Amino acid sequence: MFNRTLTTTVITATALFTVSMAQADPIEDRQAKMKIVGKSMGIVGKMAKGQTDFDSAAALAAFIAMKNASTGFGDLFPDGTETGGKTEAAPAIFTDRTGFEAKLADFDETLVIVTAAAPENVGALGALVGQVGENCGVCHKAYRIKKN
Repeated sequence: MFNRTLTTTVITATALFTVSMAQADPIEDRQAKMKIVGKSMGIVGKMAKGQTDFDSAAALAAFIAMKNASTGFGDLFPDGTETGGKTEAAPAIFTDRTGFEAKLADFDETLVIVTAAAPENVGALGALVGQVGENCGVCHKAYRIKKN
C-alpha cells in the first residue's frame, strides 16, 4: 500500500509537471524533471535494498515516471541557461553537446528496457536499478556540478 501511494504521488507529479511545463523556465523545468527521476529512483532503490516491500507494479510505475520525465530533457539546456537558478549543469553540457546528447540517448535506451515489463522479483529489480543508476552516474560525473 505504501509503495502504491508513493507511485501514485510520482505519477501525479509527472502529470502536473507536464501540464505546467510551458509556464516555467528551462532551468526550473529540468530541475523539476530531475526531482521526479530522483524520487522514482528512491522508490525502486528502497525496494531493491529491501527497505520497503517489493511491489512489481509500483516499481514499473516508478520507471515509467522516470521515462516520462526524461522526455525532452535535452531541450531544457538552451544557450543562455548555463548559469542561474541554482543550476548544477556543468559547462560541458554546452561545450560538448554531442557527448551530452549521447548520454541522454543511452539513458532513454535504458529506460525503454526497464519499462518493457514489470520486474518479477527483487533480484530482477536490483539489476534494473543498477542499469539505471549506472547511466545516471555516468552523466552526473561528466555533466553535473556537485554542490556542497
